[in-house]
Amino acid sequence: MGKGGGCMPSKNKFPINESAERPASQTDITGSEAEGSKKLRIFIVFYSMYGHIERLARRMKKGVDGIEGVEGVLYMVPETLAPDVLEQMKVPPKNDEIPVISVDELMEADGFLFGFPTRYGCMAAQMKAFFDSTGKLWREQKLAGLPAGFFVSTGTQGGGQETTAWTAVTQLAHHGMLYVPIGYTFGAGMFRMDSIRGGSPYGAGTFSGDGSREPSEPEFALAEHQGKYMAMTVKRLAQHYSLPPDTASSRRS
Repeated sequence: MGKGGGCMPSKNKFPINESAERPASQTDITGSEAEGSKKLRIFIVFYSMYGHIERLARRMKKGVDGIEGVEGVLYMVPETLAPDVLEQMKVPPKNDEIPVISVDELMEADGFLFGFPTRYGCMAAQMKAFFDSTGKLWREQKLAGLPAGFFVSTGTQGGGQETTAWTAVTQLAHHGMLYVPIGYTFGAGMFRMDSIRGGSPYGAGTFSGDGSREPSEPEFALAEHQGKYMAMTVKRLAQHYSLPPDTASSRRS
């Protein structure tokens, strides 16, 4: 247990069930952006017990913010373990600067990057509990058509760098979301064998070991790349469908 491009949609219509009235917050960024227009927002939603995933999330935000017209927003999911249990596990206090996300806030995003440590090759229970709480959004397919990716942390090299991500794809499938893996877009950095490095074509990753190992610079670099890659993907989708600006309010109505 660890601590720590497919088919393109039709160009003729936005690939969602319009009867579900899924609001679209993507800003029209075709040509030059209108002055004062809102940026596209990618929510980086994570659970981090010992800080490894949070560190990757912060570097990922740097990548998202590096793409013009897009910004990354950090959120944590709620903790499910009791304080006395966390104390016995020597879990450090959570960072108060990063807010805990609510289910309804998911509708304000233009894309997602979900991060979590592994538990026997699957996402940690805290992240699964959060996904389990999104039933009302699932019933109306409020998140359908939104792109999303994953990043992970495992305790060992065989601990689930790939399986933790691909077993999470079921969550996106039921919501009708678009899974965006990074493939080998990181180039030569994906093929280096001279050091231990987390991450895979499914998304960025790190190894935590017994908890004392910190993410390495190659792992941080891959996380930053994934942030940029997702930001460019969201931006291209917005340009492709030329959605009107500031339509997030329709999603919440």
